[in-house]
Amino acid sequence: MKAPVVSGQCAEVLSLIRQHQPLLSLVLTADHAIPETAARVHDLRAMGFNIITRIVAEVEFRGRIRRNVALYSLGVPEWPYPGFLADKERGRDE
Repeated sequence: MKAPVVSGQCAEVLSLIRQHQPLLSLVLTADHAIPETAARVHDLRAMGFNIITRIVAEVEFRGRIRRNVALYSLGVPEWPYPGFLADKERGRDE
């Protein structure tokens, strides 16, 4: 089984995480004009991608302290996330 074809903003988010991981959600929103980053990450997870989210309590971004910011990276294997195929076989689509 092969990883699904990803397009649009999901493809952009996946590519940026691959290139710059770990990557702050603020970078995706502010520097790459992706306003609903969490929604795109959710979509990628629904496709089976192993995206790891860590919440950073405090981070400085553009000279200001920001709190509770998501930091995204890819797990190993990148696709499918552990248990994804078993969930699909059981008919548990999210």
